[in-house]
Amino acid sequence: MTRLHICVILLGLIARLGEAQPTRSPRLWMFHRDGRWSLSVRGGGNVWFNDFDRRRLAGAVEISARHAFTRTFSLGIVGSYNALQANQFELFPGTPLQFDYIETKGLSADIVGWYHFSSGGRFAPYIYAGVGAYQYKRKVSAGIPYPDDRKTTTLHIPLGFGAEVMFSRHVGVIVDFGVRIMDDNTDFWRGEGSGGLVDFYATGKTGLVLYFGASDSEDEDGDGLTNAEERVLGLDASRADSDGDGLGDGEEVNIFRSDPKNPDSDGDGVRDGDEITIFKTLPTNHDTDGDGLSDGDEIARYNTDPLKVDTDRDSLTDAEEVITYHVDPLRGDSDNDGLSDAEEINIYKTHPQRSDTDGGTVSDGQEIRNNTNPLNAADDVPKPATPIEVGKAIVLEGIVFEAGKTTISPSSVDVLLRALRTLREHPEIHVEIRGFTDNVGSLAVNMRLSQRRAVAVREWLIMRGIEAGRLRAKGFGPAFPIADNTTPDGRARNRRIEFFRTK
Repeated sequence: MTRLHICVILLGLIARLGEAQPTRSPRLWMFHRDGRWSLSVRGGGNVWFNDFDRRRLAGAVEISARHAFTRTFSLGIVGSYNALQANQFELFPGTPLQFDYIETKGLSADIVGWYHFSSGGRFAPYIYAGVGAYQYKRKVSAGIPYPDDRKTTTLHIPLGFGAEVMFSRHVGVIVDFGVRIMDDNTDFWRGEGSGGLVDFYATGKTGLVLYFGASDSEDEDGDGLTNAEERVLGLDASRADSDGDGLGDGEEVNIFRSDPKNPDSDGDGVRDGDEITIFKTLPTNHDTDGDGLSDGDEIARYNTDPLKVDTDRDSLTDAEEVITYHVDPLRGDSDNDGLSDAEEINIYKTHPQRSDTDGGTVSDGQEIRNNTNPLNAADDVPKPATPIEVGKAIVLEGIVFEAGKTTISPSSVDVLLRALRTLREHPEIHVEIRGFTDNVGSLAVNMRLSQRRAVAVREWLIMRGIEAGRLRAKGFGPAFPIADNTTPDGRARNRRIEFFRTK
């Protein structure tokens, strides 16, 4: 492979590195070297200082590979091909010299350390020092080997300074100046020409430097963590959200203290990002409100508030309602009996899922209001003193209908319950349920209305277990008033239900 081919390949590699560099924000574009390998190729010239008295410029090529252990310190290997040349004037006029020209050509290899003065900048001056060896052959005029054709090795100490100017995170220009100290015998003379102690050469080179990978100090994915921090934590330095939970790795590590490698840090079934942005719960505590239910169960299973211990404010925690008592954590009165779940459990010892714990036909809440025992069915409905006599009627006072309607009002329930109790205890009784109205409106309308009211009471009793054959409904309209229809109170009394015993 010719030198031309090598140059073409190198230029192609540099172009591809430049094209592969994405557009980044200024913060991400800052150049960092720590943790990265670099390769540099430089060319230039050498000036040899030895026991000859005429200096000549000769060419040199240098390649270095190094690793930056910190932002300021790099260590690597430098290899170079060097040509060194010098001439000698006649010592005395007319006195010919054995030879008036000498050159060496050979390879050097050194271990070198660099100290970089700039951290994070694109312009980075540095100094360096190292130690190694230079192996060479000497020639004199006409290319004659001198004193023989064997290779000679000398101590090689590189010292110098330079600077890098980075075009991108991967490609830059390097300029380097320095000296290379050798022993005093590289020119095969020991004398005073180079100071009497050593031979050395000054060198100046320029070229390209290529950096590979990403720096430890760099935040490649912009998540608030450096590449070194992500490597220590086992994260993907090229992804801002390694676990895909909706939170950046830096947020998880530095703010929320959640696990950036686990999308559900606390194992409650809710992604960390959803806990923070949607539900406002803690991604590191599976039960944010401490009510005994996990945030995931409250959100997805029970629809309770994961930030409230008692969602329905009935003095029972959500977990007590769901796990211990099996009641609805979203309703303070699960059975709708007028008593809260907490009152039923803690005070009255009734069943919070059954509106009538003792099955006596009166709801627990109504029994408490009636001062009866909701755990004893016997006292739910007071027993009538005497049943209705055959052929006689009794007005069920307290059964109230709104004007023009057939709906039985809640205040009528207690009266009907007493009638229900009588019919249950006396299965031999058959009754005609008679409906009456006031005289407001037409007779036809009132007849239909009174019939529907009587039917409504009959159906209420049948739904509670009274045989349909024992009950008959009949409407009488405004007939047989028991009060004055000219007053509101009288009309209300005339809108009544009577039980007439037929058997």
